[in-house]
Amino acid sequence: MKKKFKLDELDCAVCGAKMEDAIKKIPGVNDASVSFLMQKLTLDADDARFEEILKEAQRVCTKIEPDCKIVTA
Repeated sequence: MKKKFKLDELDCAVCGAKMEDAIKKIPGVNDASVSFLMQKLTLDADDARFEEILKEAQRVCTKIEPDCKIVTA
């Protein structure tokens, strides 16, 4: 499943690149891209575990940039 999400409070392009690299390493992720300019995350991950993977991606983002949130709605 491939979905796009808004990244709220992403303040640093370098942090965005770090998030992208870390999210790609999560088991079940096929691909991920973070666009600092568009403030977007595109996540392509295993359908059966998508919600679990999304939660792990949020933990990764928060660890790199504490104020950054993945907006799901």
